[in-house]
Amino acid sequence: MNVTPLHDRVLVRPAQPEEVTTGGIIIPDTAKEKPMQGEVVAVGAGKHNDDGKLIAMQVQPGDKVLYGKYSGTEINVGGEDLLIMRESDIFAVIK
Repeated sequence: MNVTPLHDRVLVRPAQPEEVTTGGIIIPDTAKEKPMQGEVVAVGAGKHNDDGKLIAMQVQPGDKVLYGKYSGTEINVGGEDLLIMRESDIFAVIK
């Protein structure tokens, strides 16, 4: 299945939660926190302002991004769990 976000939506592949802490402690599945960073997979065309002019997206596919803990909606595309969210839910691009 091919998914293309509309308007100012972004499709993000969340990073995998850490399996082991820096001290070597193994984290069980029940205690893992949702990651708040991921990679942009696809972006929409952008949002129209009040004058009807298209505002281009600031993120591009391949960008590593930080987003809010409860941002986005989880979807399953081709057996892969992804998040779809508005571009405004993204806080920063990781360089």
